[in-house]
Amino acid sequence: MRKLYSGLAMAAAIGLMAGGASAQIKIALNGPITGQLASFGEQMKRGAEMAVADLNAKGGVNGQKVQLIIGDDQCDPKQAVAVANKAAQEKVAAVIGHFCSGSSIPASDVYKEENILQISPASTNPTFTDRGYANVFRVCGRDDQQGVVAGDYLIEKFKGKKIAILHDKTAYGKGLADETKKRLNAKGVTEALYEAITAGEKDYSALISKMKAAGIDVIYLGGYHPEGGLITRQAKEQGLNAPLMGGDALVDKQFWAISGAAGQGTLMTFDADPRLNPVAKPIVDKFKAGGYDPEGYTLYTYAAIQVWAQAATTAKSVKTADVAKAMKAGKFSTVLNEISFDAKGDTTTPAYKVYVWKDGSYGYVN
Repeated sequence: MRKLYSGLAMAAAIGLMAGGASAQIKIALNGPITGQLASFGEQMKRGAEMAVADLNAKGGVNGQKVQLIIGDDQCDPKQAVAVANKAAQEKVAAVIGHFCSGSSIPASDVYKEENILQISPASTNPTFTDRGYANVFRVCGRDDQQGVVAGDYLIEKFKGKKIAILHDKTAYGKGLADETKKRLNAKGVTEALYEAITAGEKDYSALISKMKAAGIDVIYLGGYHPEGGLITRQAKEQGLNAPLMGGDALVDKQFWAISGAAGQGTLMTFDADPRLNPVAKPIVDKFKAGGYDPEGYTLYTYAAIQVWAQAATTAKSVKTADVAKAMKAGKFSTVLNEISFDAKGDTTTPAYKVYVWKDGSYGYVN
């Protein structure tokens, strides 16, 4: 019996050791994996998967491998809350997401209650961080910064022209449109038209007729690329040659797939393109070697995981309070260059620029 007991004890000890060796830290990537904005979900997924693979290849975080769990919110607020609750059930150490501000904001209430760290690569609505949640961060800029850049550009380049401001009623779209409007109005420019559209519509003929009748010279859209592409194409088809300007949600090749040649000259604001950043070149080359162009928010997602991993290493912990404290105090080397955060959890180095679509790709305006 003594030998048997000794053998069982040894087996149990080995099992515990094996369990410890294989223990993993779970993090979640939550975003629009399916639905109209799935191309942005693909960017996030690609960035997260490579970041986790690169981390694990170097031994993981604090001696443990990282396991990535992917949640699909379809950029729907209710689905985002459901996905957030699922992440809580999985006991994840952090959530990278969401993409849409309309998802990030309600989901953040769940993460606050469940004490889960949240880092968004892409949600730009100011409300996301303005509520002062200690567990909430983002590695992108804010719409009150993006709207200033857009407003100033419209004032400079379209002086005396009639501007239409459109928004899709979402937290992101309306928020961005209103920030741009605020900047224009503060500089003494009043828009000729301010209209809400419904996301998902396929025919904008009535709206375009209204803009033609109003003599609109330039259109500003607070919304996403499916509607932006359709409005641009249908406007040209109906003889309205007013250029479109939008925000970072036009930074996707799907915009051009929808707009076609009508998208030529479309303008948008977006943070500095990390693909052009020398420190990102090894990762960009790695993506391209696999046949993928890491556009849009791919590298922002990669950077969000880099920040989390470095902060967890500094804190020697993956507990939310410890990592959040390290994030507020530290500076982090990422594919976006060095990142640090202010008291709200916003990045201290937003760098919005104006881009233009030309021949199926986009680049900085000269």
